[in-house]
Amino acid sequence: MASKLPVLSGQEIVRTFEKLGWGFARQSASHVILVKEGEIVTLSVSDHHEVAKGTLGGLIRTAGLTVGEFIANV
Repeated sequence: MASKLPVLSGQEIVRTFEKLGWGFARQSASHVILVKEGEIVTLSVSDHHEVAKGTLGGLIRTAGLTVGEFIANV
């Protein structure tokens, strides 16, 4: 892995994905659901103070991004 994943809160992750074109769809009790036009996948971001690095890595992969692209927008 070229870039090390930061420890971020769910809200910080949501804000970063919003910068990258993802939009808020809905919120459940513990997750924020993000969608992007032209994408068939949705992102389900845990609304926690700290999101596990493995979970963040999975979200980045699902979004079709590299870690570097994500970090550049944090």
